[in-house]
Amino acid sequence: MNRLYVIPAMAVAVAALAVGCSSSGNTTASPPPSSGGASASASTAALHTANSKYGQILVDSSGHTLYLLTADSGPKSTCYGNCASFWPPDHTTGMPTNSGVTTSLVGTTTRTDNTMQVTYNGHPLYTFAADTAAGDLHGEGITNFGGTWYVVGVNGNAITSAPAAPSPSSSPSGSPSHSSGGSGGGYGY
Repeated sequence: MNRLYVIPAMAVAVAALAVGCSSSGNTTASPPPSSGGASASASTAALHTANSKYGQILVDSSGHTLYLLTADSGPKSTCYGNCASFWPPDHTTGMPTNSGVTTSLVGTTTRTDNTMQVTYNGHPLYTFAADTAAGDLHGEGITNFGGTWYVVGVNGNAITSAPAAPSPSSSPSGSPSHSSGGSGGGYGY
């Protein structure tokens, strides 16, 4: 099923600049200005869960969506240089605190610049520079820097598509039934 997603112009520009780039450290493109997500000066990170159109996902302490890159092998990141400008690593200075996630899946990995990056279920975690507000999901499914970027489910695996919408059902009187979906706690998108 094809769906038309409206992506802000900034996300399209980021994706267009990043397509075809490698993680070789090529820094010819400038990243968009960051108004959210991870910063270069990190403290102890925090992992939380949020409700989204993809179900329960991982977010950072600011509510920004966390992604994994399929090109990463185990806990070692392959995203450096230009890649890390567009996909900032979720840095930490110690073991991340967490709320609503499986503690045994939370970890860290040391990057080549000797900073620590948060991992979950063995995957290094990243934010996306075009996600400027909590709840933004503009990086889902983008393929660049040697792999595809996906939001991370609370089980620690990539969520590769939104769940199918339930089919409408009929109540005994023949009128459609409606539910008042509730929030599961955490951040709601």
